[in-house]
Amino acid sequence: MLAVCVLRLADLQLLSTSFYREQVAQLKIQGGAFQQLRTLRGRILDRKGEVLAADEPRFWLGVSYELSRFMDERDRQANVIDAEAKKQDANNIDFKKKTTARLDDLDRLIDKCAQFGMPRDEAVLRLQKTNDRIWNLRIFLTWARNSPNQEIIRKYDGNLNAIPLSEAIADFEKRLPDPKKRLALIAKITDVAEMQQVWPVVELKTDDDVFAAQVEFLDVDGVQVLAKGQRVYPFGTTACQTIGWVGPPQKQDRELFADDRLSSYLDDEVCGREDGVEYVCEETLRGRRGEMIYDIDKQLIRQTEPQMGQDVRLTIDILLQQKIERYLGDCFANPKCESAIGAVVLDAKTGDILALVSMPTYDLNLIRQNYSRLADDPCEPLRNRTLFKEYPPGSVIKPIILTAGLESGTITAGDVISCPSHSAPQGWPNCFIYLHNSIGHDTLWTNNARNAIKGSCNVYFSHLADRIDPIILQNWLYKFGYGHKSLLDSDDERESSIENRVSRCFRQYPGRISNDRPDVTITSFEQLPELEPGERRWFGIGHGNLRVTPLQVANAMATLARGGIYKQPRLIYDPCSAAPRESDSIDLQISPAALATVYDGMHAVVEESGGTANREFATGLRHFASLGIKLYGKTGSTEKPEHAWFAGFARDGSGKMLAIAVVVEGGTAGSTDAAPLARDILEFCTEAGYVGK
Repeated sequence: MLAVCVLRLADLQLLSTSFYREQVAQLKIQGGAFQQLRTLRGRILDRKGEVLAADEPRFWLGVSYELSRFMDERDRQANVIDAEAKKQDANNIDFKKKTTARLDDLDRLIDKCAQFGMPRDEAVLRLQKTNDRIWNLRIFLTWARNSPNQEIIRKYDGNLNAIPLSEAIADFEKRLPDPKKRLALIAKITDVAEMQQVWPVVELKTDDDVFAAQVEFLDVDGVQVLAKGQRVYPFGTTACQTIGWVGPPQKQDRELFADDRLSSYLDDEVCGREDGVEYVCEETLRGRRGEMIYDIDKQLIRQTEPQMGQDVRLTIDILLQQKIERYLGDCFANPKCESAIGAVVLDAKTGDILALVSMPTYDLNLIRQNYSRLADDPCEPLRNRTLFKEYPPGSVIKPIILTAGLESGTITAGDVISCPSHSAPQGWPNCFIYLHNSIGHDTLWTNNARNAIKGSCNVYFSHLADRIDPIILQNWLYKFGYGHKSLLDSDDERESSIENRVSRCFRQYPGRISNDRPDVTITSFEQLPELEPGERRWFGIGHGNLRVTPLQVANAMATLARGGIYKQPRLIYDPCSAAPRESDSIDLQISPAALATVYDGMHAVVEESGGTANREFATGLRHFASLGIKLYGKTGSTEKPEHAWFAGFARDGSGKMLAIAVVVEGGTAGSTDAAPLARDILEFCTEAGYVGK
């Protein structure tokens, strides 16, 4: 017997020590608690480093559940029942004194909230909400830890988080009808992390409020001044649709980090809301919480440091965009200030988007308060009309039609398509000048290619498009970026670190270059529906079923400016490099002769008398010339619906190039409604140094 005892003792001391120590350590951890550490969301910056969105500290007066629970009658009853079970006196004088003192602390807190601008009723309601939330969590955990109905668990594939609280409570009450027994079990649930947290009640908006709160509650256990990050947008309304905003996570948002406990969303956290950069770059911007784990002896046994979100840098120049938006919204400077307007400015050399303007705008700092009103606004301030609204392009499509005609051999630069001074045959469009002046372009000049661009001759371009084979016409439109999405999404620009990630893309229209709308996302020319021959004449003047976005128009102009080199426009810099993306360039193989003809006509639009934009640009031509800038443009107008367009590009002798597109909803003529806006926007760009000496 002695030998057996000695051997067993040796086993315990020498062989099993590590095993039992590990078991004890695990038990200590299970009986301990953990605290999660907040992180900051990454910033959004413009091309020059200006901060467009950032987390800034906001101070709150917070209350711990250990204090707020004293005003919860359910918790008090549970504590009384628990004390009785332990044969303790729940009615002793010390217990009553403690309860009274803590209730006095809460009353003092509620009074102070009123001084900080929160009515007493609202402060009480906030405390009650905290108590309700944690009480419901304790009920759920009590049910889950005490032989729950396995059929319910199987019903939700073993995912406890998916089980509705009401269903769990119903099963709990059915299995344990005695309320006292249920309360006794609930009282034992004390290892909930939320029970150790401090919950915000009222925001402290000034430094004086923060100081007053610290002094007032210095000696009160369970009341703290909390610093919480709040998303702020220093430029307010500027580029609001592009930057986007943050709000409480929705059901579909929670799928993004569902498998990462420290990245998955807590109820009081925010995520990007569809569809700006905040939303598209959520994976990059969102940080990862840290965590501190304590054992039952309150000893720190493990710590995970928080990871801050990464910054996202945009190609936009926010100061340029701000200047453009203020100008477009100024009714003294812009007679069309009350119209919805889209404007795009591209660095044509690199494809970088310098400005992406959608008017009207809204204040990103107030969006959550004003969302319902903005969503119902018929002017659609929430919509980014440069990406997510499509328009008939009118005559700004004509340089592309001419390119297709010249490169396909359908016409030569010197060929004439007559525009006589009489009405066009039935089923064909009339020229703008005939409708207003009863004359045709034949009375003004030889109606060849460059003059047809200069005067925007509908007769010339409807007949030219009608001669081009439908598939060839479609193909040229497609190669210039029409009929498919043009903006690079974050999926294309950064590798995902999340398996089975939820796709988050900018909402953008692909436009339409066929009779029927495609029923799939177009990624290759072969997927496009056919273009009916009878539609070509209307495509030639930017009408019929042809639809484009302002970004597509600006990028088509940039493609011309680059000598027929197509690049996808870029809004988000690659995290590793801000260099131009040569690998994304596609040479459309446009002949120098064809480009020269198109350039000649577009230059005449602005620079020559009789050009459709000459009158509006005339006062600034000498100034642009003094900076070494040469201008190329095209006006456009549409009917049913009415919109006014200007699109074009500017180049200087050093190789700097800008492309621009402006659309004015409800505008009647591109020459009078859109061209003056484009002229002034180009002037802002010269002041910013993007083109010109």
